[in-house]
Amino acid sequence: MTTESLCFPTRASGGLSGLFSAIATRVAKWREASATRVALSKLSDRELDDIGLTRGDINIVAAQYRA
Repeated sequence: MTTESLCFPTRASGGLSGLFSAIATRVAKWREASATRVALSKLSDRELDDIGLTRGDINIVAAQYRA
């Protein structure tokens, strides 16, 4: 194992561009999950009930975007 492989975890064939691509994908997923969490948090309990959710479900729904 080389020092480079320890410092820069990349995909086997992706190289440094693969690393940046993976980071960009994770950031995009994080932003989408965050936006979902904010939007659902703004809804009233009644509105959440109308779509079959409770306040406790917000983080679970948002976490599905990170998968």
